[in-house]
Amino acid sequence: MTKTRSDKPTVIKKYANRRLYDTGRSSYVTLDDLCTMVKEGRDFVVFDAKSGEDLTRAVLTQIIVEQEGKEGQNLLPINFLRQLIGFYGGNVQNVVPNYLEQALESFTTNQDKFREMFTISGFEEMNRQNITMFENAMRTAWAPFMNTMGGKKPGSKDGGNE
Repeated sequence: MTKTRSDKPTVIKKYANRRLYDTGRSSYVTLDDLCTMVKEGRDFVVFDAKSGEDLTRAVLTQIIVEQEGKEGQNLLPINFLRQLIGFYGGNVQNVVPNYLEQALESFTTNQDKFREMFTISGFEEMNRQNITMFENAMRTAWAPFMNTMGGKKPGSKDGGNE
């Protein structure tokens, strides 16, 4: 979603009781609500209601942890997580965030191409292969019958199954 200069992120206040308050809608929200906002491309920032500290990164990380905890929702392989943890405090710690952001941006930009490649080309090719295998299997299965009928197809009026 492209933002214009007049677009400002929704301000979410986090209270000491861990409740999140959406100041734009004047209502309490959950992490699932914030997850939906992210998926819809709606920007928000989270501030501690008392101190004003920016908690956006921590809340986004918490959303990721909850999503990763759901069965079948895993996007981050264990090996990736281990490698990522290994970068903390290392020489490349300052480079990794920019690299990951650019890599994900590139993936997002090319997502339609990937989707098209896998859905159209990939499935079309897989369908062609499946049809060929099915036709070959049918020829093999019907071959003994074709030979006894003098090459006539089963069900034909001139010597088939009738």
